[in-house]
Amino acid sequence: MAALTAALPSSPAAKAAVSSSVSPPCFLAYPSHLRNASRGVRTAQVSTTETAEPAAPAPVKEKKISKKQDEGVVTNKYRPKEPYVGRCLLNTRITGDNAPGETWHMVFSTEGEIPYREGQSIGVIADGEDKNGKPHKLRLYSIASSALGDFGDSKTVSLCVKRLVYTNDAGEVVKGVCSNFLCDLKPGSEVKITGPVGKEMLMPKDPNATIIMLGTGTGIAPFRSFLWKIFFEEHEDYKFNGLAWLFLGVPTSDTLLYKEEFEHMAKIGGENFRLDFAVSREQTNAAGEKMYIQTRMAEYKEELWELLKKDNTYVYMCGLKGMEKGIDDIMVDLAAKDGINWIDYKKQLKKAEQWNVEVY
Repeated sequence: MAALTAALPSSPAAKAAVSSSVSPPCFLAYPSHLRNASRGVRTAQVSTTETAEPAAPAPVKEKKISKKQDEGVVTNKYRPKEPYVGRCLLNTRITGDNAPGETWHMVFSTEGEIPYREGQSIGVIADGEDKNGKPHKLRLYSIASSALGDFGDSKTVSLCVKRLVYTNDAGEVVKGVCSNFLCDLKPGSEVKITGPVGKEMLMPKDPNATIIMLGTGTGIAPFRSFLWKIFFEEHEDYKFNGLAWLFLGVPTSDTLLYKEEFEHMAKIGGENFRLDFAVSREQTNAAGEKMYIQTRMAEYKEELWELLKKDNTYVYMCGLKGMEKGIDDIMVDLAAKDGINWIDYKKQLKKAEQWNVEVY
């Protein structure tokens, strides 16, 4: 299992930006900076003109208050026609030599110009042109770093990208344009970035919430951002006291992304963090079935169902589309025992922002 071992910037300013009280040797140093953003509130003044017969006031539609950390969230600051141009600071392969494919962790400079939040995504436009002589279309990637970034100075953004290579029906080897562009980037190279985008995967406001995270492969990206904020950072306005429970599904142990980081979180998180891996080609359950993420979850199905009946439990799912059906299969019978239709109940969870899905 490869670990993040790249050296951080060596200038005095950069060293100050990444200083931390936690410094395990096998991955990027943890930031200790506090985020203390003050927000202004604009109040609109409404003038009225007195008339002989004033019209009845229009009913005021009550604004829905989100349960997520959405105050001041920025979206689409940069668009494809005018992207932000950052630079690659770090690009490291994080899968082992025997992994089926390559996954890379990369860090780009933003100089604070892309004010993203945990759970958002950015777009990347690969260099070059398509077969029609036009610029390549952007590809969206979930952000893998907290809002402070891997260096703790709010001036970088990180991605977790798998190199796409496959053989088509004609026997030709096809390479994904954007993923190969990103995985081949060298430090110092320019990269065109759009966004940030998305509000579906924003973290809940409640610091006492139960956050259940279900990720497969590079779908781990938003959960790394969540967990860095929760366990590796200090914030004056956010101190997590709930339960963060991560399920990560991968094909082999060589593809367990950020394994050392998550295991360190388990040590420092205590009862606030639970970690379960599902390695489908190497593990089986008691019945001899391959250990997919839904198979691992089934081992805790009664406990998970009890958590899902609470109004401060939030489920986040990112990765392969097929895993949601597998989870539905687990929950249908459990819900039925309580006289609840699972599909209808899941719709209620979605409406309450407690069931959040970003799959591909």
